[in-house]
Amino acid sequence: MKGLKKQRRIQIIVLAAVAMVASFGAFYYAAPDALQYFRSPTEVAEKAPGPNETFRIGGLVEEGSLVRGQGAAITFSVTDGGASIPVKYEGVLPDLFGENEGVVATGKLIAGTFEASEILAKHDETYMPKEVIDALKEQGVYVEPDAQPVTN
Repeated sequence: MKGLKKQRRIQIIVLAAVAMVASFGAFYYAAPDALQYFRSPTEVAEKAPGPNETFRIGGLVEEGSLVRGQGAAITFSVTDGGASIPVKYEGVLPDLFGENEGVVATGKLIAGTFEASEILAKHDETYMPKEVIDALKEQGVYVEPDAQPVTN
């Protein structure tokens, strides 16, 4: 009787492990775009990803780089202060999109130009994720949005 219970327990554990692996495989197969990496312009400039890799790039729209083409075509550069990456996009832009504004673009790097399939702009000038605020507070450089920066 004890051997039967032990065998049944092992079968249940193996079945649960197989079900977990199958569910992860189904998720990975069904949603490959959900597993996109985020990179800064400096990271892209230092080590360019392959032309088949879809990823997100984020930073500020570089001042003076915004050029509207015919129709919905637009080109601009994304910068993080260390590097600048040219971006090409065709489509409707968010209302808050503009120069010196935060942007996150999804797409692929092809021949040195990031070809975006989606553009996201931050929703207001004071928004900052909680994780970023916590990290800045730990470093002692966080400034409340309505406060004046501290100078020496």
